[in-house]
Amino acid sequence: QGEDNKQHRKKMAASHGKGETHQLKTQVEEQLNRLLTQLSDLEALRDDLDDEEYDEVKRETLEQLREFQATLKKMMAGDMTLVDQFGSVQLAIQAAISEAFSTPEVIGMFARKQPGQLRERLTDLQCQVKLGKLSRDAVTTQAVEILAALQKLGEPLTPHEVAFLQKHQSATLRSFAQDPAQLGEIST
Repeated sequence: QGEDNKQHRKKMAASHGKGETHQLKTQVEEQLNRLLTQLSDLEALRDDLDDEEYDEVKRETLEQLREFQATLKKMMAGDMTLVDQFGSVQLAIQAAISEAFSTPEVIGMFARKQPGQLRERLTDLQCQVKLGKLSRDAVTTQAVEILAALQKLGEPLTPHEVAFLQKHQSATLRSFAQDPAQLGEIST
């Protein structure tokens, strides 16, 4: 009976740990979503702000992302389950800070490891170009970010997508996509 009690306590402790990890993951995702919404709102209001206001708010938001990233690194340092849970969030924050990605929506889907939604967004952009609702130039940046995010998540790209990505990606995005240290982080 004493052995049964030990096993029961172990199961309860493991269950409690899973609950805490889930709660922490939810809080991390909410914080990331708040910061991404802030970036998205900033881009939407860019025309209403003077350059100084825009730059200040963007700088502050990027600083908050840096602080968030530092906190995540500390949390992940000793807990491999957190490394698994937050690896993609960490990469998404790094992408935003380095300005490899500029589209908050893409950063969010990347952070949440949503290749299906990224593919849907890419298809939607292509349809909007075909229907004449958006110009090809207007969607190129976002399409490149989506393809880089898919590639970083280990999703296969068609030869056409790889060629498009290589032709249009910025040096910052290329560096982010090819950094082996960052690739290792997401696969842990």
